[in-house]
Amino acid sequence: MAALIYPDYPPNLTSEQSDYIVSNIKDWSILSGLAVRPSSSFVSEKIDPSRSLAVTAPVTLFPSLFPRECFEEARAIQTAYNELYACIANDEEWLGEVVKELAEVDDFISNLWNVHQAVKKEGYVQDLSLGIFRSDYMVHKDPSNQEAKTEIKQVEFNTIASSFGGLSAKVSALHKHLLSISAYPPTIPPLISDSSLPPNPSIASLSRGIATAHKAYGRPKTSSQLPLCTLFIVQDLENNAFDQHALATNLLTDHSVLTFRLPFSTVLAHTSIPSDSPSQPLIYTPPHSPSTPYEVTTLYFRAGYSPAEYTSPNSWNARLHLERSAAIKCPSILTHLAGSKKIQQILATPSSPHLSRFLSSTASAAYIDRIQATFAAIYPLDDTAEGKHAIEIATDPERIRGYVLKPQREGGGNNIYGLKIPPFIKSLGDDSKKYRGHILMELIEPPALRNGVFRNGEVTMGEVIGELGVYGVCLWRHGRDEKGEREILENWEAGHLLRTKGRESEEGGVAAGFGAVDSVCLIDV
Repeated sequence: MAALIYPDYPPNLTSEQSDYIVSNIKDWSILSGLAVRPSSSFVSEKIDPSRSLAVTAPVTLFPSLFPRECFEEARAIQTAYNELYACIANDEEWLGEVVKELAEVDDFISNLWNVHQAVKKEGYVQDLSLGIFRSDYMVHKDPSNQEAKTEIKQVEFNTIASSFGGLSAKVSALHKHLLSISAYPPTIPPLISDSSLPPNPSIASLSRGIATAHKAYGRPKTSSQLPLCTLFIVQDLENNAFDQHALATNLLTDHSVLTFRLPFSTVLAHTSIPSDSPSQPLIYTPPHSPSTPYEVTTLYFRAGYSPAEYTSPNSWNARLHLERSAAIKCPSILTHLAGSKKIQQILATPSSPHLSRFLSSTASAAYIDRIQATFAAIYPLDDTAEGKHAIEIATDPERIRGYVLKPQREGGGNNIYGLKIPPFIKSLGDDSKKYRGHILMELIEPPALRNGVFRNGEVTMGEVIGELGVYGVCLWRHGRDEKGEREILENWEAGHLLRTKGRESEEGGVAAGFGAVDSVCLIDV
C-alpha cells in the first residue's frame, strides 16, 4: 500500500547522512533513557559481569508510514476493547468454562486457574482490578481486490506485561528530534512533519493508571499505618528495565507515588501478609532498608506470564501469595486468563453472541461492529465442525502456508508458522485433545515498507512490516453493584507502540530479539 504510493520512502542515504542519523540516535537515546541492557550474544557476561552496561534499544532510523484512518480507528475503539476484557475477567462462570477446557491440555493454564480457585475458597479481600492492556494490529488490504479498503486486523490482545510503553513514547520523541535537527533529507512529497508525527502519551497515561489504582486503594490497612508504595514484579535478569523505570520515574515525579522493583523469584523472601490481619495487606520489606517496611497498594506484573518463570512449587506459592493479598493486581489471575488466545478465537467466531454479552450498554454496543471488523479469521482445533476443518488445514502442507499456530502464551517466540505446523501437529500424537491448547489463525499480510533498523550497533536497511499496539487503562470492581450493573471506574486509551521487523522475520517481539521500536508517520491513503 504505502510502499506502492511512496516507493522512495525513506530516501536513500549517503554514508555521511546515515552516520549523522546514527550518531544522534546513539547519543540521544542514552541521554533520554531509550535503552536496554545488552543481550549476552552482543556483550558477553565476561565483559559485563555486573550487568552495568546499557545500549540503545533497537530502533528504526525513520518513522514508518502508517495509514491515518487505521491509526485513528485503532485508538478510537480501545476503550471498548478495555471494557470487553474487563467484563470477561469479571464473568468467572463464562471464563471458567473456557479455561477448564484449556486446563485439560495446558498445565500452565491449569495452575493459574488453581491459584484463582484457592483464593476464591479463602475469600478475595480486594475487589478492584487494574488492567494495562495493549491491542496489537497489522494493516491489511485484500490483495485480490485493488479497490478494497485499507483496514486494521487484530494480531492479539495483551492483558499482562504489556510492555514498551516507556520506550515507545521516547522513540516518538527521538524521531521528532531527528526531524528538528534536520537529520532527515527531504522527501518528495514531504512526508515527515510535525503534523504527521502524532504525540504519544504512553508514559504519562500508563503511569497515571497505576497512580489511579494506588489512590483507589485508600488508607493503609495495617494497624501501624505503614507508608504506601507500588511494586513492579519483574524478571530476574531484566534487559528491558529502562522501559519500566520510565513509568516508575513518572509515578514519583508526577504523582508522588514511590515504586520498588522486585524480582519474581524473591517475592516470598521480601513480602509478607500479617497473619492477624483479616484485610491481608501485602507488606514489602526492602532488602536495602529492612527497618522500613511498606504496604503495597498496587502490583504491576512485568513477570509471571511465561511457564519458564515457574521453576518450582515456590514460584506458584509466590503467585498465590500475591493474589490473596489486598494489593490491587495488574493483572489479577482472572484478567491474566482472559488474555488467552482461546478467548480471542471465541470472540472472533462469525456471528458470535459474546460481544453482545459483554458490551451490553448502549454506548459500548455501538462499537460491536467496529470491533468485529478488526478480527482476522481464527479457528479452534477441536471436535467442532470448524475445529475439524482447521485440523485438516493444519496437517496439509499444501494449504497451511498462509497460517500461524498460536499457543496460550505471551512474550514472543512461541508461534509456529506455515510449513512448520504439520510436523508440530504430528508431534502431538493421535490425542486430539492436545490440539485444543492452540488456535489456528490466517496470516495478516501487511504491505511491505522500507526502513532501517539500528540494533546492536549495526544498521540494517530493507523491507519491513509493522505492528501497531494501542494501550489502554481500565480500573474496575469485580461483581456488580446494587442495580446489577458492572462497575468500570476508569477507562481510557493510553498511547501507542509501533514495532517493526524485517519482512522475512516470522516473530515480532522486540525483547525476544526479533523487532525494533518504531513510531508512526501518518499518511492519507
